[in-house]
Amino acid sequence: MKPYSPSGLFPSGRPPRPTYREPHQVSGAGVAAGAAATIAWLVLFGLLGRSLAGYAWWTLLAGGLAWLAAVVLVRFGDRGVAAGIAIVTAGGWSIAAAAVATRWATSGDWPLW
Repeated sequence: MKPYSPSGLFPSGRPPRPTYREPHQVSGAGVAAGAAATIAWLVLFGLLGRSLAGYAWWTLLAGGLAWLAAVVLVRFGDRGVAAGIAIVTAGGWSIAAAAVATRWATSGDWPLW
């Protein structure tokens, strides 16, 4: 008699699970490095503004350049650094937006024009 061989329609065991490897793994050190560099970047650009409008425009420009660097890093470099850049840039933009909104609410005049 022939030994029983399953057809495959009803598998008898668990199939082997695939193992996926991230080409650019995210590490805490990379996120921290990206965050620290972006904080310095935004502060240096923010200090170029002599008024709230100048600060807001310089922060917007610096954040845009930082996000371009993050896009390049996501594709070709360290994704952890890119995540740190994106997180801190969003925070920097939020601070600038809050400052503009506060001035607008207290004075009734849009401060960016």
